[in-house]
Amino acid sequence: MTKVLYAIACGAPAASDLVTFVRLAQDAGWHVRVIATPMGVKFLDVERLAALTGPVRTDFRLPHETSNGLPPADAVVVAPATFNTINKWALGIADTVAVGMLCELVGMGVPTLAVPQVKAELASHVAFKPNLDALRSMGVHVLFDPAEPMPRWEDIITTLSTIPAR
Repeated sequence: MTKVLYAIACGAPAASDLVTFVRLAQDAGWHVRVIATPMGVKFLDVERLAALTGPVRTDFRLPHETSNGLPPADAVVVAPATFNTINKWALGIADTVAVGMLCELVGMGVPTLAVPQVKAELASHVAFKPNLDALRSMGVHVLFDPAEPMPRWEDIITTLSTIPAR
């Protein structure tokens, strides 16, 4: 049985190459579904991703919709995760479908890997490190080194394989 991976993309440069991550995840045996923040979708090749994964989810479900159209997730990767998303997620500010889903999925115990792509100036902001620590305390695995660029997609897939399943 194929496991389901939610790939959540935020508005940072690495999102423009999310197709590469999706293909690597699929090669590793994952059925990938993509969810994007409002800024994240502006970086994505939505048509190519939809051809690989099905519709890219960007909005909340409407009251008349009985399903969000997504199979249940076995794991989540948030890459690239922006300064904004990390801080809102840690504080439970669910004003986008992506952050709302992250809050719920962590509460459900779904294994989650956050991979920030944040400028050094933002990483040094007083709120950022405590919010990464807050996410870690909730069970989120964080792959981030402020002195390094965002890890390669291959390294993210490798790290994902080390996270215990629920």
